Amino acid sequence: MAREKNWRKILLGLGLDNKDEHKRFTKGFNFYLIGGSEDTHKTMQEKSIKFNECLKKRRKTLDEINNKEFYEIADKIGLQIPDEKNKKLKS
Repeated sequence: MAREKNWRKILLGLGLDNKDEHKRFTKGFNFYLIGGSEDTHKTMQEKSIKFNECLKKRRKTLDEINNKEFYEIADKIGLQIPDEKNKKLKS
């Protein structure tokens, strides 16, 4: 009998501007953040927390929102999403 996998959506943050060779990793509810300079990592933490706060206000989980809701929240908190991908997924 095959085992079912319980997949859950998460926010994944990758910071690629680390110059001090310090390894940064933060795991929180709905998110994993890896790398980045101290400032970049801190910004990713703040945005992840704000994203979760917006979800909580909507009384939804990351798994329960659709693409439109995702982009509304992302826009509200100032999350940068590449334009081309954003245009395709918003519609």
